[in-house]
Amino acid sequence: MEITPGLRRIGNDIIAAYLVLDDTGVTLVDAALSGFLPDLRRELAAAGRSLADLRGVILTHGDMDHVGIAERLRSELGVPVYVGAADAARARGEESSHPAAGPRRLGPVLRFFGYALRKGGARTRWLREVRTVADGEVLALPGAPRILALPGHSPGSVAVHLPSVRAVAVGDALTTRHVLTGVTGPAPAPFTDDPALADASLERLADLDVDLVLPGHGAPFHGTTEQLLTAYRVARRAQGTAGD
Repeated sequence: MEITPGLRRIGNDIIAAYLVLDDTGVTLVDAALSGFLPDLRRELAAAGRSLADLRGVILTHGDMDHVGIAERLRSELGVPVYVGAADAARARGEESSHPAAGPRRLGPVLRFFGYALRKGGARTRWLREVRTVADGEVLALPGAPRILALPGHSPGSVAVHLPSVRAVAVGDALTTRHVLTGVTGPAPAPFTDDPALADASLERLADLDVDLVLPGHGAPFHGTTEQLLTAYRVARRAQGTAGD
């Protein structure tokens, strides 16, 4: 689905990844689940591109539903895969974290895990090799993506600033559709390692000049980061009140 010229989404509001396109090729931000390769092919074809145009994959973090097709693209096509240094072991399947999930409702939980299973969530191919990235690094990839460290959801979580399309991809630093409750709007994501650190890290988005915020779960947020953070803080306060 085209979001704006030069930016497309693969997947849906349950699980999403993003394509950034320019004259030099295509950058894939996040790699969803192992069954997403046909989706990637279709989205590239709709843009008049192919797998041969892929120049790199950037993972916002190393969780299963973001690693997805990355190893296949790396091993079969030679596409380099980048991840925050503190999440490299997670992306290789060498370590994981299972923090408390928080609130949930049966319907959304079943939809999330059912969709994940249909899309290969039980057949994850972990990365055998990754290239690590650091805060502030600008990668020589289509869209000139800039890395912004956002630890909290995981130790090596990053945002990917995409100035060419006035967007920032944030992975699970926040969600606009909570996969376990179905509630929509900017809010903390479930399965977060360190919620307080995740909250603090999000303030780094405040100075970004973008029109779109791209989460790993939920619809793209159209608006400024100031508007996003205001909505997020309201949701965080509501969660805190509910837990009192």
